Amino acid sequence: MLDSVKTGPDGQHQVQSSTSIQEQELRAVKHGDSFALFDTHGDVMGSEAAPEGVYFRDTRQLSFWRLTICGTYPMLLGSALDDRVDALIVDLTNSSLTNRGGQRIPNDVLHFGRVKFLHEGNAFERLSVRNFDECVHSFSIELTLGADFRDMFEVRGDKRERRGTQAQPRFSSDGIDYHYTGLDEIERRTAIAFAPRPDFISEHKVRFDVTLEPGERKVFYTQITFTDDETTNPTRACLEAYRALRSGRRDALVGRPLIASSNTSFDAMMSRSIADVTTLTTQTPQGPAAYAGIPWYCTLFGRDSLVTALEMLWYDPSLARGTLLRLAELQAVADDPAADAEPGKILHETRLNEMANTGEVPFRRYYGSVDSTPLFVFLAGEYFRRTGDREIIEQLWPHLEAATDWIERSGDRDGDGFFEYGRRNANGLRNQGWKDSHDAISHADGRLAEGPIALVEMQAYVYGAWRAMADMSKARGKREAAKEWRAKAADLKKRFNATFYDEELRCYILALDGDKQPCRVISSNAGHALTTGIATQHHAEAVAARLLEPDCFSGWGIRTLSRQEKRYNPMSYHNGSIWPHDNALIAAGFSRYGLQHAVAKVFGALFEATFYFDQQRFPELFCGFGRRHGRGPTLYPVACAPQAWASGAPMFMIQAALGMDVCAPDKVRFDKPSLPPFLSNLSLDGLTCGDASVDLDVQQIGPATSVFVRRAGDNVSVAIGMS
Repeated sequence: MLDSVKTGPDGQHQVQSSTSIQEQELRAVKHGDSFALFDTHGDVMGSEAAPEGVYFRDTRQLSFWRLTICGTYPMLLGSALDDRVDALIVDLTNSSLTNRGGQRIPNDVLHFGRVKFLHEGNAFERLSVRNFDECVHSFSIELTLGADFRDMFEVRGDKRERRGTQAQPRFSSDGIDYHYTGLDEIERRTAIAFAPRPDFISEHKVRFDVTLEPGERKVFYTQITFTDDETTNPTRACLEAYRALRSGRRDALVGRPLIASSNTSFDAMMSRSIADVTTLTTQTPQGPAAYAGIPWYCTLFGRDSLVTALEMLWYDPSLARGTLLRLAELQAVADDPAADAEPGKILHETRLNEMANTGEVPFRRYYGSVDSTPLFVFLAGEYFRRTGDREIIEQLWPHLEAATDWIERSGDRDGDGFFEYGRRNANGLRNQGWKDSHDAISHADGRLAEGPIALVEMQAYVYGAWRAMADMSKARGKREAAKEWRAKAADLKKRFNATFYDEELRCYILALDGDKQPCRVISSNAGHALTTGIATQHHAEAVAARLLEPDCFSGWGIRTLSRQEKRYNPMSYHNGSIWPHDNALIAAGFSRYGLQHAVAKVFGALFEATFYFDQQRFPELFCGFGRRHGRGPTLYPVACAPQAWASGAPMFMIQAALGMDVCAPDKVRFDKPSLPPFLSNLSLDGLTCGDASVDLDVQQIGPATSVFVRRAGDNVSVAIGMS
């Protein structure tokens, strides 16, 4: 699956929070290396094991932030995320109150508007208060605050024998300071400033005494800083940060196509997905790259970031460019068994928190994923096909050679011509494919597979990497090298189909274990073999049919594991749940083999599932229970939301449905395009191709699909194939 750390060896480092994120309908905002989880009121009511809070570099810098009016919790009117700035907007009103002077304030006469957002190591709140009554009202606004400086892995459930030292909070007339010195000898700070100055302030509480005339409105600002910057003017800092966020969001949309359809619910889902990928995208020194997900994985993950960039490639190639350059910068250059690092290997994840710095968890820079490296090479090839960007490929070439050297040298651990993983650190991950929980790879009788393990999808990704190296070598004028790479790919494809396809199962097996015994298990992994083209046409059609049978297809999507399998559990992380990104990769594979009816079935199921998700947002995963009349999908309690590769899934499924291939310098091709049943029209305005762009309308009329070119730049060719 996606992340590493999620599940460490035999459950170590697994998320063990006893609080359901989905149940609480938490609201997430992010900027840079900061993110926050608020409840619908805009408050943080976190306990030690609950995920709410404001985090900076994987440390919870603020663990309590509660608003009361005259000591009473206000009533919620509405709560939503503003996609224009990635801010939480909350509307509240008062219940019947008695103020400090004993005077009664009737309910629903005061309006409280909270705007909460993050910017460059700061958290901000703008609180506006208005009196809608016909008489004057006096009341108090209280904010209760606290900082526990808990490491993300503590919040996830890891137990620590020791912690650092937390200093006594300091406060002055206009602010509060919290300090913590970790075992890594780094001092972490949470400095809170207010404007105007509070009428009362203590270590954990401030109070504003407010009097409002009829119709009068007042505004209060809070700035919370996690860096060494001074908080001298919270009002100005808040307004400037808000404007910067608005400007940044507008700039992020420049050059991206505009997507509109005949279905307003679909448009809302796409807007949410695009906004979530934008939120999770962080500007690194090498360019934009998507962090994996909030709250547990708000950091760079090789596999997740690469897959997200692949999903978004036709829409925004800059994300692939930044991701490739950033991961190249972090590519392993030395052998380090503790980090599962070997020269040429691509990063699994990186962390900046205390427990990673001290080695309590092995994830400061961790390389324990087998598939990040071939996916890195595969994405580079797809990026080059999409953009024709020779300059970036030349810049990446030494890194691509190092990556392919690693695949050939260390990826094939037993010399059998297939590509395996096996951890080198007892504290690292037992399983190192995308399904990295400790019990994800098993035999049909339920026995866990022992390594080194050759996953079905790993062979497919290596095949894609070899094909990518052939294409890029040819473009660089290295024709002999290109022939060698194609020969490697052809040989792997032949041996793969002879070894991994099981006629009795009518499907590819899950893996080969360390004794070369097949794991004859029907899983979604088999569908990934279609994504890069390693499957034969006959096998692809068989796999598609098998994955769409009721034991695999729940009605809401394809399960990670067939319900006929011994280890099937629809509430598990990888053994029967449904992952949107997994389904999107499979749908892309269906499309590669012209199986558009299968694409439509998967796309339609996932789209209909979003009706039951908060804000129509795809979560990281949901449970694999079968679809029943009158019931929606069952949520997974600690799934990340937003999650980058889940949010990018709809974009990949659009491409799959249309059979669309954007190929530099001047070609846009549609192969057997077919809109899913819930769409009759889809428009793509400003789709870039080389230096030009096109505006397209796709219309479905009965069984026929038409693509109309409304506007095309010079020399852009648009073609439809029915192969």
